[in-house]
Amino acid sequence: MCSRLTSNTQPPSLNPPNRGNIVPNPNTGKITMTSGKPAPVTCTHMAEGHSKAVLSVFATDDLLFTSSKDRTAKAWDLQTGKEVMSFAGHPNNVLSVKYNELLNLVFTVSQSYINVWDYRMNATQCIKTLSSSGLTHDGPVNFQSGIRQSELPPGEHNINDIALGCDGYTLYSATGSMVRVWDLTTFSAIGKLNGGHQAAVMVLAVEQQKDNDVVITGSKDHYIKIFEVTDDKAGVLTPKYNLEPPHYDGIQSLAIKENILFSGSRDTCIKKWDLKTHHLKQSINQAHKDWICGLSFIPDSNIVLSGCRGGYLKLWNVDNCHCMGEVKAHTSPINAVATNGSAIFTASNDSAVKIWQFNRIQTLTTLWESGGPNPDWKPRTHQLSSPKSKSENYIYKRYR
Repeated sequence: MCSRLTSNTQPPSLNPPNRGNIVPNPNTGKITMTSGKPAPVTCTHMAEGHSKAVLSVFATDDLLFTSSKDRTAKAWDLQTGKEVMSFAGHPNNVLSVKYNELLNLVFTVSQSYINVWDYRMNATQCIKTLSSSGLTHDGPVNFQSGIRQSELPPGEHNINDIALGCDGYTLYSATGSMVRVWDLTTFSAIGKLNGGHQAAVMVLAVEQQKDNDVVITGSKDHYIKIFEVTDDKAGVLTPKYNLEPPHYDGIQSLAIKENILFSGSRDTCIKKWDLKTHHLKQSINQAHKDWICGLSFIPDSNIVLSGCRGGYLKLWNVDNCHCMGEVKAHTSPINAVATNGSAIFTASNDSAVKIWQFNRIQTLTTLWESGGPNPDWKPRTHQLSSPKSKSENYIYKRYR
């Protein structure tokens, strides 16, 4: 898998000892269709280099980025299978990592800070630090060397997620119950998405619509809200839509593709939403037996992936929400799922990232849509429910 990718973005020549590697998986696993027929989705490699749980994963066709509880983020070359950069100096766990291909910038999140790294420079040099309060610092914020920070500075709050705008010049950061908007040409905070949630925003998703960003927020208050961000992106924007009925617990994951949104929750349910009508299309009850922490579409296919705290990875047909297959991907919780043009990446508490190939996934999709190989197969383990009336009374769990 690694050898057939070519990289157009070359980092500085860095080859210190103790670098991680992407290695072949000795215990090759396969996803089996629920009909019992083998499916061509196989775990072929593992990225090994983190010393603690991997919390986030982000992939391009050439590069893989990971972040961990070991207070580092890493960049991996998918052509050579080597770790090429390590981003250190964070105050605590690195919750999220994103890469902006247009600007060659890497963003890492730890506590109340977003560190900005220029991928073309030495990875030890953080060029900017963005704080939850909207302040910008040149270079890194200095912490006591080697000491994990447990307290936040006055006026700061934890940042739970970040997302890149579709134009490449905007960054969104979830802080408390609101989202801050950053202009990446000046590294300044220019706006807020606010006024909707009653608890912390845990996950973000962004899609382009008529040259504007549509920002989806998922919160601990069980609700998903939609913000339409205009060109100027300045000021305070309130949500345009509120998706109902809500989940029964906090939202942990979102995946958006054109006018389709999937949401995964602590309530073990996956919901499919139509972003044209803003209506619920389908609810997959008990999609997993634990929190659904990762969702991702497989490019050029009709499949969405889900990963849970129980370590299972499942494939779902986007149209009818039927489960197409599952695998016990990790013995520890899956914290994130990502895809690129040729692979699936799963990040887990076991400190590794597994790489799954789906070079024949289109064949699998075609088989399913044509009714084969087992046209009589019917899902037995997942209950599909139709959208419920808004007037129905819901019993909600406490915010966690």
